[in-house]
This record gives sequence, structure tokens and C-alpha cells, in this order.
Amino acid sequence: MIITKTPFRMSFFGGGTDMESFFIEHGGAVLSTTFDKYCYVNVRHLPRFFDWTSEFTYSKIEKVSDTDEINHPAIRNAMKMLDMHEIRLTYEADLPARSGLGTSSSFAVGMLNAFYALKGKYANKKQLADEAIYLERVLCDEAGGWQDQIAASFGGFNRINFGSDGYEILPVIISPEKKDQLNDNLLMFFTGFTRFSAAVQQANNLGAKDKIRQFKEMLTLVDDAEKVLTDKQSDLDDFGRLLDYTWKLKRQTGTAVSTDNIDGLYAKGIEAGALGGKLLGAGGGGFLVFYVQPEKQKAVKEAMKDLLYIPFKFENGGTRVIHYTPETYIPKKDEQ
Repeated sequence: MIITKTPFRMSFFGGGTDMESFFIEHGGAVLSTTFDKYCYVNVRHLPRFFDWTSEFTYSKIEKVSDTDEINHPAIRNAMKMLDMHEIRLTYEADLPARSGLGTSSSFAVGMLNAFYALKGKYANKKQLADEAIYLERVLCDEAGGWQDQIAASFGGFNRINFGSDGYEILPVIISPEKKDQLNDNLLMFFTGFTRFSAAVQQANNLGAKDKIRQFKEMLTLVDDAEKVLTDKQSDLDDFGRLLDYTWKLKRQTGTAVSTDNIDGLYAKGIEAGALGGKLLGAGGGGFLVFYVQPEKQKAVKEAMKDLLYIPFKFENGGTRVIHYTPETYIPKKDEQ
């Protein structure tokens, strides 16, 4: 039996510039972190006592006798890609799916990590990121960028650069005191709305020519935000002000980015004293994060009292195997 633990990510700046259609021509970069909310993938070989050969439990339960019968596209394609058979897989998570935190990509990374471990093979973080990108963007043909798979695999607070030759991960060098202060100044709330990121990406048509100017400006904000974090003389509150600016830019990239409800909630947060904030993910719902100075946090929490407040801490681990019990597995075709 294998259990993997994979973090969710919080993206602050540069979201959308990690789309291959954009960064191949213009370059891209994101500033993001993973935090202490996780998905867990439990995998083992299914004993041969049943009328079905594989079983998958997520928001649904699937029992199938052929890989082609699997409804979940990521599971079906991953099973084929890694030649997996007779599998029992269970998915659990600390936060709901389709909520803007890269949950589907964290699941993809954690599942691939578990499948390799079940085979007795080690897959490094880059291999897991690359194969999760291939799984979701190519095999499943889902619209979206590359940042989620990379963040889930590597973990930590990073700047991720994208270009025609691929990507590079650069840890953000920030003092522990400033990092703790940033963590303390960020408040996250669940709006209650969930949506499919790929559907939002398609609705917004993020590669459209009239969006290029906004995305180029959003790209420059990654430099500005990183400087705020790494420059000892900078005012950390500028990070919050930049969040407000990048959110307003993101709003211009598609009608599906926000809704009247989200805009109303965001305005209430700002009115209560938040310096800035953003909706996490492609848009349309999920989690709102605000940058709020300590003395204003009580007022912002009061303004958001109808939403669920989610305390969190940054994490650095990325995906990992937290339980490993090897199994003796002999494929049916090899049995005498």
C-alpha cells in the first residue's frame, strides 16, 4: 500500500503567463507558494475477490473491469501511461476540488507519485511535474497552464520562469521574519463557489491577442513583487497593493474571471481595510485571499463573516510518499 501527500498551491502573481500559448512567444513567470493543505492518494493492488478488476474512490466510486471504462480522465490516462492494472485508489483532500488551488494538478502529481512507488520505482520531482503536465494538458486535453503541477511537485515559495526551452524553479530568498509576517498578513476565505479551471480558461480564451498587453504587464509585476519580498529595505505592505493591482489586471482578461458576487465580496474586503487581494486560480469562484495589516484583520474577518475562514501556513515539502508497504504483485498474464 502507498499513500502520498501532496500540497495545494497559492498563486500570487503571473497567473496566465504560464500558459504555453503565451510563454513560448513572450516568456512567463509566476510567484507562488504551497501551503499546509493537502490531498492524499492511497493506492494498492485490488485483491482478486471481486467481479471488477479496479476500484476508484473520489467524489464518485468507480468499479471497472477494463481501463477504457474509467470515467475519470486523469485516472484513465495515468493508468494507461504507466501500464497500471488491478488498482484500488482512494482520494481524500483537506479542501474541496475545483476551488482555485490547483487541486486537480495536486491529485495528478500525487497519483503519479503513488503509481511509481507501487511499482517500486522512484520518480523525482521534475519527472512528476513534467509527466503531470503531459497527463493533464496533452493526454486529457485540458486547457490550462503549467504552474500547478510544478508547485505541487516541488513545494515551497518559488518564482517559476517559463520559456521556449521549458521552465526553471527559483526559490524566493526571503528572511524568515518577513516570510512569517507575509503569512500572518494573508487571510483566506472560501466563497462557496467551485468551478472547473479548464472551463474558465476556455471561456476566457486567455491566448486571445487583445489580452497580450495585460499579460505582459502581469508578467512585470512578478519582478516587482519578488523585489518587495527579497529587498530588506522594502515595505511588505506593497505586496498587498500589488495584489490589488494584479487582480484588477486579471479582471480585464476575461468575463469568466470573476462574478458579481465575487466582485462584491472583494469590495467588502477592501472597504474593511484590506490593502489588496485576489481570487485564487483561473477565476469564477473558490478562495479569496486578502493582504491585511494586523490592526485591520478583525474588521476584514467581520466583513467576511458569511464565508469560511481558512487559516494556513506556508509549506516547503511538495509531494511525498508518507506510507510505503511494498506488495508482491504478479500480473495475471504472467501467472502460470
